[in-house]
Amino acid sequence: MQTKPSGGGRRHFLPKDSAFNSPDAVSSTEGDRTDGRDLTAEWQTAYPNGTYVFDQAGFNSIDANITERVFGLFNESHMQYEADRQNDISGEPSLTEMTSKAIDILDNNEKGYFLMVESGRIDHAHHAGSAYNALTDTIEFSNAIKAVVDSVDMEETLIIVTADHSHVFTIAGYPKRGNPILGKVVSVGKTEPALASDNMPYTTLGYTNGRGFRDLGTETDADESYGLPIATGRVDLSTVDTESAGYHQEALVPLSAETHAGEDVTIYGNGPGGYLVGGVNEQSVVFHVMNRAAKLEEKATEEINEGDSN
Repeated sequence: MQTKPSGGGRRHFLPKDSAFNSPDAVSSTEGDRTDGRDLTAEWQTAYPNGTYVFDQAGFNSIDANITERVFGLFNESHMQYEADRQNDISGEPSLTEMTSKAIDILDNNEKGYFLMVESGRIDHAHHAGSAYNALTDTIEFSNAIKAVVDSVDMEETLIIVTADHSHVFTIAGYPKRGNPILGKVVSVGKTEPALASDNMPYTTLGYTNGRGFRDLGTETDADESYGLPIATGRVDLSTVDTESAGYHQEALVPLSAETHAGEDVTIYGNGPGGYLVGGVNEQSVVFHVMNRAAKLEEKATEEINEGDSN
């Protein structure tokens, strides 16, 4: 059993016709489909007992005990960064709320379920060069994982947490214990920021490439940086609050956006078969761990044989 995906991207499901705009549309014409199809309506026709939601109120009204399927599209483009959710016109649920609701619906099926959760805006924040947003959304991802662990039976539930790639995100210098992660490097025994060879302070966090330095004050939308010129070279951060939500870290190589990197990413497993992941694993191993825990191949073979016999 599985649910339909929840998240953003509503424009890809609606015709390029303002008549199909959602009540919380922010564009004059929300949809961008040129084939005239309204996939939200088609989904509702295919699953009359399913529930399509586009805002917080609709999400909150879902009764997980009787709902069979949910299709949630809470924004015409990407969902908000976690720090910006309160700015959404009609409201949108957090990653933790969506994850918990999905489990409450899926666990009605005695045969079990598969659920994939992605905190995709961590990636977007890094591309925009905003460690603040990347870390804020990572914390929300951690909250979602905790909600899963607290709500399922770990004797019969395999949880795997991993990433699909890294970023050119760096931790540098020798800041003293307790120094703010978003702050400038202050060395052990010192009270003032350490200076580089150019006599300017530097931050613990930085990017090897990207759009570079930006001081947007309290602005929490990392994507605001895309409307500004790409920064090149070093900046004197002496009077800049690098811990503010709108600060974007300096980048060594100026690019239109920060890029992915090439190092191995971590993978964690808990529950039946969780001990099989750890260290360095080929990507394909992840499927085999899930296959072993859920007996996917065995169940598929049984269904095929039943179909042949009928």
